[in-house]
Amino acid sequence: MNYNLPSHMSDLPIYKKAQDIIMLSRSISTYLHYDLSYLNADGTEDGDIYFTGDIVQQSVNLAPEIINAEREPFPEKKRKHIERLDRLVSLLNRNCTRLEKTNSNGRDYLLVLKGEIKTFRKLQRTWMMTL
Repeated sequence: MNYNLPSHMSDLPIYKKAQDIIMLSRSISTYLHYDLSYLNADGTEDGDIYFTGDIVQQSVNLAPEIINAEREPFPEKKRKHIERLDRLVSLLNRNCTRLEKTNSNGRDYLLVLKGEIKTFRKLQRTWMMTL
């Protein structure tokens, strides 16, 4: 992904961690999608399959919010990007928890993603102090 990054952005640990989360969530989503794409006996689909797309969408939106917060010169607007980032991380964590309850062999990989999210939150706290 190329977002016309400022030169220092690719060196930020939080940005690197966001990229790791994107790759991991895509892989997990693909793996879980195969397990959850079956139809039930009554012809309905497993409703949890939608959470696999949600984790990808939320993780993909992490990096642009970091970039927007870094670029924003006004503190009030910068805070809005930080709040969006907090919300995305919370939603991502919540959807991981929902997917852990599914009937899939891939749910063990969600623990890895949740660990990466936990690390991201620590990096986020440090990064926010630098803004």
